[in-house]
Amino acid sequence: MPETNPETHVIDFRAAEHLLAARDPRGAVKLLDSVIAAHPENTAARLLRARAFFAAAQLRPAELEFELVLEREPDNAFAHFALARTFQRAGRPGQATRHFRLAAALDPKPEYLKAARFDERA
Repeated sequence: MPETNPETHVIDFRAAEHLLAARDPRGAVKLLDSVIAAHPENTAARLLRARAFFAAAQLRPAELEFELVLEREPDNAFAHFALARTFQRAGRPGQATRHFRLAAALDPKPEYLKAARFDERA
């Protein structure tokens, strides 16, 4: 196996972005595993891996990654929104609503504001 270096990790990260865009989330996760193993503090790589897990319908790993990102960046509106969508997809509407509202409070994007009013109990 070839030796890895920081440039390899940047290339793997960019390739993972392309794989996710091309709807190959599992391929993206595989590339990001080595990036995160070498740079566990890299929040961007973790956020991308969380998105890839979500796209692959691996909801529990997606949830754990989004939560880790939010531990490091509690004001990351996108991470709150994505975690909310993960909870929503997992059938956990109460937790979803909380994170939709946090996302909207942090960044009043129309998409976030619309979702913040989401309430399956109504």
